[in-house]
Amino acid sequence: MKRLDLYCIILGTIFLATGTALPGTEKKYSEELYDHLGITNPDHLSAASRRALEWPERSNEWFIQFRTYDLKGDFAYEEGVVRRDPSAMIKVDGRYFVWYSRSTGETQGFDGDIENEKVFPWDRCDIWYATSEDGITWKEEGLAVPRGEKGAYDDRSVFTTEIMVHDGKYYLCYQTVKSPYNKRVKNQIGLSWADSPHGPWTKSEEPILSPADNGEWYGDDLQDRFSVVRKGDFDSHKVHDPCILPYKGKFYLYYKGEQMGEEITWGGRQIRHGVAIADNPLGPYVKSKYNPISNSGHEICVWPYNGGIASLITTDGPEKNTVQWSPDGINFEIMSVLKGAPHAIGINRTLDPEEEPTAALRWGLTHEYKTGDWQYIRGFRSYRIIRHSSYTQGAKAPIRN
Repeated sequence: MKRLDLYCIILGTIFLATGTALPGTEKKYSEELYDHLGITNPDHLSAASRRALEWPERSNEWFIQFRTYDLKGDFAYEEGVVRRDPSAMIKVDGRYFVWYSRSTGETQGFDGDIENEKVFPWDRCDIWYATSEDGITWKEEGLAVPRGEKGAYDDRSVFTTEIMVHDGKYYLCYQTVKSPYNKRVKNQIGLSWADSPHGPWTKSEEPILSPADNGEWYGDDLQDRFSVVRKGDFDSHKVHDPCILPYKGKFYLYYKGEQMGEEITWGGRQIRHGVAIADNPLGPYVKSKYNPISNSGHEICVWPYNGGIASLITTDGPEKNTVQWSPDGINFEIMSVLKGAPHAIGINRTLDPEEEPTAALRWGLTHEYKTGDWQYIRGFRSYRIIRHSSYTQGAKAPIRN
């Protein structure tokens, strides 16, 4: 290595370590931006100040906060019953409808008789539905989609469902598990459809989406999901939390992917989202070659806005607790950073999503853990904060039908 090259490397290292730029390379910004960020000595910038100067310009119209509250009727807390993962709400003939995961019994985990016990709260679930006239008091209407018969791909549990209405038909997509339930089992996505929100529902004979098959487990311990020879795609273990949106003449199936050998990263759990696209609601659904389309997230919560798709990213990963937006349903950018959001939001499809960026989140449903065994469905509302001292008009207004 030449002496001059070595000198340049050492000099560059010194400038990097001291937070200063190489002479003649410092980028200049407007005086207004410096003042806005409280930077009065732009010749000496910390790493944090450099990042702030490169932030994209954003208004606060995407920034919201949430509060949750108990519901009445059959959605009041009931020990011994699990009601969780509410779908989006729709309105038919003057009544709100929602679908959700329902099970009974305590959770034993993977240490006991796995074939006959319950390993997760969402194990041994069926999909039920309920109706309400005001979004507060709910009546449980009964079973919508049951688990499949022994040997079927969904014989162990059907859960975490979403509703889509298109051309007068109703479509429920949901997660499925086939027995025996072990930590390496590969969850899939199923679909049912009906001419009425009350059913009867016709179930797909096969899953409409499955995990990638390019990972390889290490060893044969079925209760070890972290040891792998090769991790494979971001969704090589599970496809979860499906939601289908009609978009640009096609059907976009958004889902959460879990990878074989999932790690804990600098943002928490290694969870990402993907999308699969079909020409028909029944499929076939083809995974986008651009997957994964997020590097963070958990439950899917997406809605159309301004010709694109907005997404609430929660719980896991370095970009958790953000609202993101994509002009094409695939390439998402952060629009705001939130304090947090309720679990498993059931978005309110009766609201006008074009009213403002987060109008679709103004009120809806969520679930809450009372204990590790029992969860119940609650309501949420969100509000924008535009000043330190007050909220926007209507932030705490009563629910509008």
